[in-house]
Amino acid sequence: MRAYDSKLADFLTHLQLERGASPHTVEAYRRDLIDLGDFVEHEDPDTIAVGVLDEYAVALRDRGLSPATVRRRLAAVRAFLKHRAREGGRGDAGRTVPLPRLGRSLPRPLTKAEAEAIVTAPDATPRGLRDRAMLELLYGAGLRVSELVSLRVSDVDLDEGLVRCIGKGAKQRVVPMGKGAIDAARAYLQRGRPHLGRTQRGDVLFLNHRGRGITRQAVFQLVRDHARRAGVKSDVTPHTLRHSFATHLIEGGCDLRSVQEMLGHASIETTQVYTHVSPEHVRKAYFKAHPRA
Repeated sequence: MRAYDSKLADFLTHLQLERGASPHTVEAYRRDLIDLGDFVEHEDPDTIAVGVLDEYAVALRDRGLSPATVRRRLAAVRAFLKHRAREGGRGDAGRTVPLPRLGRSLPRPLTKAEAEAIVTAPDATPRGLRDRAMLELLYGAGLRVSELVSLRVSDVDLDEGLVRCIGKGAKQRVVPMGKGAIDAARAYLQRGRPHLGRTQRGDVLFLNHRGRGITRQAVFQLVRDHARRAGVKSDVTPHTLRHSFATHLIEGGCDLRSVQEMLGHASIETTQVYTHVSPEHVRKAYFKAHPRA
């Protein structure tokens, strides 16, 4: 049994026998912590870096989960890691996991200039071509990081300018790709992907240097690296690019229903939370549209 699974089983036993938790509570903790295990690829919980926990918190919000659900899952993570600390694991990383306040909280979208600088930051090496294609799809097609790393070569139609992805609930959607994403994907497929790894696994689109599918953690890191290289001071994650994708579409006049379809949201209310338009855009729209303006 892997270290993560055995230590999770120990924690669930502790909940049941020592804390008297109900079967329903134990099952809820089990589901939430299995999700964390999948995210960290079942790494030993005593070695999970604090930065990875921050990335997990962002990934939960990226899935469109409610603040209450995100708070519950992160509370389960804190309880698990506190237990590990008492059992002789490393220092209590659980205390560093922030619990979000309940209520509406929006990330700051990038400016169009910042997004452009980040997307064009990679060089022309095979890894740089890969990174450019990934950044173009995160910002140019609004993909979730989980959708990005799951793409197959056959999911990208460069002739039609479309990318097919599997979103939440195993729902498939097709999203348009702009010229920048098409050109970047074509360059990566021709001059980047063939040079990543001596042997390559299946038809996974985005590969690491060993020829295996790139991980979500690696995408988080490369997004931050290219943002710093582009001179963007704020913390930038894959979700920042997705949120900026939606914001810039709305500011450009795209209707909310179309944005909902491209983001893969089941509810229009979720899209309204994830999109944000600047006060200046609202002001311009008012003066353009109102007869008494």
